[in-house]
Amino acid sequence: MNISKKTLLLAGLCLLWFTAAQAQTVSKKQAEKWLKSRTWSGGTELKASPSIKAVTFYQQYQANKAVWEKVFAYIKATDLNTLAPGKYPIDGDNAFASITEAPSKEEDKATWESHKNYIDFQYVIRGKEKIGVADVSKATVTNAYDATKDVANYTADGKYYVAEPGTFYLFFPEDAHRPNIKVDGFDVVKKMVIKIKVAN
Repeated sequence: MNISKKTLLLAGLCLLWFTAAQAQTVSKKQAEKWLKSRTWSGGTELKASPSIKAVTFYQQYQANKAVWEKVFAYIKATDLNTLAPGKYPIDGDNAFASITEAPSKEEDKATWESHKNYIDFQYVIRGKEKIGVADVSKATVTNAYDATKDVANYTADGKYYVAEPGTFYLFFPEDAHRPNIKVDGFDVVKKMVIKIKVAN
């Protein structure tokens, strides 16, 4: 390897390190500005739920940008209303979608959960459901983490949102969430959940 190639390699490594360092040190204000800029949206019209942690979203997006771009490109290119229930590939094990069309649950039947290896991108295509969000560090474990299913269950006190078409939710490993809770008048909900691998 000659000097010029070594120099280019070193410069490239420095750039990667600098980019990663920036992603890790972004302020809440900077992340919220980025979120409002919609540069992440890939031309979709989707709105981000106010429950989404802007700093974590920014960090995960910057650390795994190619995968997130594929996720939003998939959403833009797909007619979700006509998509049949089932599983759909997006980027191998890095991102894949599941479409369900099923009855939502009474609140006492809905469980709190979190995941370590995958981020949940949840979007109601048709209907409405209530979703709870809580800090996993303040939740009480009821079922220990199962690595084969990438899930742990909890009891928790959280904040609730009504999920409906147009707004998506992101649940990171630090987010306990309680989806699929029935909203009066909406017995059956069509929903998309995209699993996006956590960037470590």
